[in-house]
Amino acid sequence: MAFSSMLFLWVFFPLVLIPGMLIRRTRLQNLFLLLASLVFYAWGDVRYFPLLLLLILANWGTGILLGRAAPGTAAAKALLSLGVLLNLGALGYYKYADFFLNTLDHILPGELPRLGVALPIGISFFVFQALTYLIDLYRGRFPARRSLPDFALYMAFFPRIMSGPIIRYAEFGDQLDHRPAPSAGMFAAGLRRFLYGIGKKVILADTLGIAADRIFGMDMAAMNGAAAWTGAIFYTLQLYYDFSGYSDSAIGIAQMFGFRFPENFNYPYLSRSVTEFWRRWHMTLGTWFREYLYIPLGGNRKGTLRTYVNLFLVFAATGLWHGASWSFVGWGFYNAFFVIIERMGLRKRVLDRFALIGHIYGILTFVVGWVFFRVDSLGQGLQMVKRMFLPWLYTEADPQLAALVPAQAVFACVLAVLGAGVLHRLSERGRGAALAARWKNSLPEAVFLACVLFLSFVLTAGSSYNAFIYTRF
Repeated sequence: MAFSSMLFLWVFFPLVLIPGMLIRRTRLQNLFLLLASLVFYAWGDVRYFPLLLLLILANWGTGILLGRAAPGTAAAKALLSLGVLLNLGALGYYKYADFFLNTLDHILPGELPRLGVALPIGISFFVFQALTYLIDLYRGRFPARRSLPDFALYMAFFPRIMSGPIIRYAEFGDQLDHRPAPSAGMFAAGLRRFLYGIGKKVILADTLGIAADRIFGMDMAAMNGAAAWTGAIFYTLQLYYDFSGYSDSAIGIAQMFGFRFPENFNYPYLSRSVTEFWRRWHMTLGTWFREYLYIPLGGNRKGTLRTYVNLFLVFAATGLWHGASWSFVGWGFYNAFFVIIERMGLRKRVLDRFALIGHIYGILTFVVGWVFFRVDSLGQGLQMVKRMFLPWLYTEADPQLAALVPAQAVFACVLAVLGAGVLHRLSERGRGAALAARWKNSLPEAVFLACVLFLSFVLTAGSSYNAFIYTRF
């Protein structure tokens, strides 16, 4: 049930929002939101609803026992290891089993049987949340949550269960007990954020996505340099607006009920390096890998060579987290390569000193990187990048771009470029800052958002292109 679907907008959300805001007692509201969240998840794929319940119960029980164990003892370490293995085991079975079998088939003689297990919706997100809870509990950062319904709400809260943000318990636990009662001001602020998110998804991401899918799906022999660049740029913008649109919607929905979610994006395409990009893109995932993998591996504390090895391991894991294929691993290594050469001096000596060079470098590395993120294989990605940078070798190809890219996609592309950071930079200084301040929460903005909602309804009703990209992960 996507946030941008008619079922969510017209049925589920109103039925949850109205009573959810009227319930003033925190405990009762928690219970109501938990029930709504379980219905939301079961509606998406009831087959894996028992798995979600099992992981909630197992992590809650492990947390209770871990909270009773003395810190640093063998019992505490054993309980933490058990919890980590349980969560990673579930993630490995459902997400990576066939990937490893496919890989072994290329090494061993014969053909191994495949499990054919479907990926449970949101498993990467709620497993990582469970791991943060257990690891931070072991580190003594908070006491164990004794209330099973409250812990279940932390794991399954419907705004974020499908595609994040990944919220650490330390950021969420206190809100289960103490948060502002829903108010008109919070509702308005949350609704504003939600509507911008829906507009990003339906009006921009989906329009760009239809054209991008046509180009990525075409016969490679018919693709020339112009088509390759068009598809890559459209997908670069589609992915940002799709995922940041989801994050904005999730943050807005939570705010309507009094919850505060961490930000997940900070205009990543304004970055002048890949290092900076990963501080602005999917920030909650970057924080997770930094705190729970990079730093435990030693971070940058054990010498230069070890630092580079740690970065490769972290980005390989980041790639695998996104998908069970070698193209995602290659995409992870691609990012690690640029982060390392930036660390060697490229960033300090060139990118930070010359802003224009930094921005051009950043845009090129992001666009090329997303090609490998989008394609089905490394070979397909290399073929597409070859056409992007050696276009004179493919002048005989005739992709008929006019038929693949309608006028509304070109218009959406222009708006997307402006919204990805250009307007933000203009609003940071001088007259632009004054105009931005006057626009926020004004009557013209309210009219604009009403138009966004109406157009989103129209486009959603007339299209089946609705799934959020990151629900696959």
